[in-house]
Amino acid sequence: MKKDIRIGDIMRSTRQRVPGTKQRPSFALVGSPVDEGVMRNGGRPGSAEAPAAIRRHLFKMTPPPDIHDAFIGLVSSATDLGDVARGPMEAMQQRLGDMVAPYLEAEVPVIILGGGHETSYGHHLGYRKAGIRHQIINLDAHADVRPLLSGKGHSGSPFRQVLEDPASGCTGYIAAGLQPHSAAGEHVDFIWQQGGSVHYYDEVNKTLIERLYKDRRMKIMATFDMDALDQSVAPGVSAPNPNGLDKSLWLKAFRMAGENYSVTSMDLVEVNPVFDRDEHTSRLAALSVWSFLVGLSLR
Repeated sequence: MKKDIRIGDIMRSTRQRVPGTKQRPSFALVGSPVDEGVMRNGGRPGSAEAPAAIRRHLFKMTPPPDIHDAFIGLVSSATDLGDVARGPMEAMQQRLGDMVAPYLEAEVPVIILGGGHETSYGHHLGYRKAGIRHQIINLDAHADVRPLLSGKGHSGSPFRQVLEDPASGCTGYIAAGLQPHSAAGEHVDFIWQQGGSVHYYDEVNKTLIERLYKDRRMKIMATFDMDALDQSVAPGVSAPNPNGLDKSLWLKAFRMAGENYSVTSMDLVEVNPVFDRDEHTSRLAALSVWSFLVGLSLR
């Protein structure tokens, strides 16, 4: 094996592994190239191009020297399922759920590259299909519990759709990083009424991150919206944030989510390469996935 090995050298050489067989994968990677929900929600189109951009930068990254062998072992036994076939948003959400359900059922960690935050509803459909009870932790500037528009979901509605579905299997929703200027009171009230909890931007610190991702027994569906970050480090998103989180806290959250056995899947959403600057946001998104993989390597 060559010395200057990159993640892409390993991932491109892996065969698709199927859960329930002797070649059970260490994790499954899948892209969700969708932004129809963003456009329905009045956002900037372009997040459908994110999975390809994130993969490109992720595949250039190297294993960390201090856990080189463990990281190589993890990535070499992974499976890349490719991208969900493009089409109408609801069909893409269903296809995503169908793709990830067997891996969730087999307790294979799943990593999903969005796409707009409508990706998370498709992500959740995998849990619903597999009949898995779970909690959702969303690191985001927005609550994303807006009502449907003309009966249709969108990038601002995924968690209302989950919470209002009596068969969803979701036992709790935590939204952290909310911006007071972007979180309507009625949406915050809705989360509390549904038994969830809310943490605003100025509450998110190292202690809270550790509390969110440590010592949880219920399976966790983690979701990370890039617009939780300050636009100075993440300009290429659907809705830029003038007062967002520091990237060190953001990366710590990915590392801790990766380390926690309760986190059975995660998605990273709302990267928008069309509006990026020198690919800053795509690179940081790739580093975020890399940090999650470091955490997985330490399980």
